[in-house]
Amino acid sequence: MSGRQIIPLFPLQTVLFPGGVLPLRIFEPRYLDMISDCLRHDTGIGVVLIRHGSEVGDVPEIHELGTLSHIHYWHRRSDGLLGVTLKGEQRFRVRSTEVRADGLIRADVECLPPPDGATVNASHARLVDLLRQILGQLEPPWSTLTPSWEDAEWVSGRLAELLPLELADKQALLAENDARARLDVIARQLAGLELE
Repeated sequence: MSGRQIIPLFPLQTVLFPGGVLPLRIFEPRYLDMISDCLRHDTGIGVVLIRHGSEVGDVPEIHELGTLSHIHYWHRRSDGLLGVTLKGEQRFRVRSTEVRADGLIRADVECLPPPDGATVNASHARLVDLLRQILGQLEPPWSTLTPSWEDAEWVSGRLAELLPLELADKQALLAENDARARLDVIARQLAGLELE
């Protein structure tokens, strides 16, 4: 998918990458309406990291780079809330936003072209092994992902989502266009975590 489109935004304290999954509990009326509308019309949802503010209440300030997602799965949870799993598809840049009366943000976004398919270098084999270990310990929806161990974009995206990195670092990784460079950054950040 390319070009411009108008989509609702879901500002969150998390960063979703293309190819990733994001389970959510939906309880705010504006987001229940958004999910219902997206299911009815099979439209996408933009996941964006909050720059300032919170997920509930007033409209937060957001980062301009996010990930277009679609609803992969939904169900009524035992606590009565709506559970949805979003699947990340493509990065986008926000060009302008409009806040509706109910606080829902709609944005004019430009979808960014997918990166060239780079394979994982031998120097990053340790990162692939780490990701195998992490995914092997997780339950659905992560355990249901179809692995692409040779794809640097897929491996770097999953590591960036799942490792305990600062949100600002995850956002910077999302902005990195070169998947191998992203793996280099992750390797350096892991080395820093091991030294602490």
